[in-house]
Amino acid sequence: METGDKVTITVETTVHAPVEKVWEYWTEPQHITKWSFAADDWHAPIAQNDLRVGGKFLTRLEAKDGSFGFDFGGVYDEVRINEFISYTLGDGRKVTVSFISQESHTKVIEDFEAEATHSIEQQKAGWQSFLDNFKRYSEIS
Repeated sequence: METGDKVTITVETTVHAPVEKVWEYWTEPQHITKWSFAADDWHAPIAQNDLRVGGKFLTRLEAKDGSFGFDFGGVYDEVRINEFISYTLGDGRKVTVSFISQESHTKVIEDFEAEATHSIEQQKAGWQSFLDNFKRYSEIS
């Protein structure tokens, strides 16, 4: 995938909750730790979030059995409350998240630049799993 051209992948979901709640659950550390993992055998024991342009965020992701873990973090480039977030990951890739209010529902669209290690399909499935977890958590809490 080292062609010089950046591939952007899009994942999305519709959360059956108003945009204000969706925004809070996406950005507040006490909520991030409840949904920010792709599978039930993982968890996010730590989340920090300085939600402002130039602010940093960090979520620690770990296998529940302790076999593996990593930090997911970056720096915010743009923040529009209840509407839009863009950030740059630690490896330089760009991510945008749009929150589109649709009466009592919110459409969340996440665009991210692919990395070169995993296939496009693997990356899309992984990021979609995070988004699906977010949807489940937001709708039952």
